[in-house]
Amino acid sequence: MSDERISWQQYFMSIAFMVSERSTCTRRKVGALAVKDRHILATGYNGVPSKITHCLERGCIRTQLNIPSGERHEICRGLHAEQNVIIQAAVHGASLEGADIFCTTQPCLICSKMLINCNIKRIYHAEKYPDTLAIEMLKEAGIELINIEFEASSLIPTMHKGV
Repeated sequence: MSDERISWQQYFMSIAFMVSERSTCTRRKVGALAVKDRHILATGYNGVPSKITHCLERGCIRTQLNIPSGERHEICRGLHAEQNVIIQAAVHGASLEGADIFCTTQPCLICSKMLINCNIKRIYHAEKYPDTLAIEMLKEAGIELINIEFEASSLIPTMHKGV
């Protein structure tokens, strides 16, 4: 018998990438999950709030206005994956204090500030995001920011109908 299991970090990051596949954002698919003691507390992906028409159907306001990626987050109908993790945890009564966050993309400044106030312990991310102030604030708050090189394409299964 071989003990060639993936690490817990690889396991949770692969789930974050799977969660990202539910995204309704036309610009970037992002998934996130909160984990404590190797148990998933909440998941989230980026997209518009419940009961609102998805950008996949309506179009992206930021694209229509030629707003570059990473700028003017307030002009967006969607929520970030990390924001949805926080909301889902709150809705379902799960405290995120001391939890780890696994994100397909490094959190932006807004999400970083929210995660700091949730008393997150660590943030694992696969893709980097050019936000130096977010990195500085996470460091000042004592939250570890850990980059995991990860190839998601091999972990997302193809669905076949009629099997």
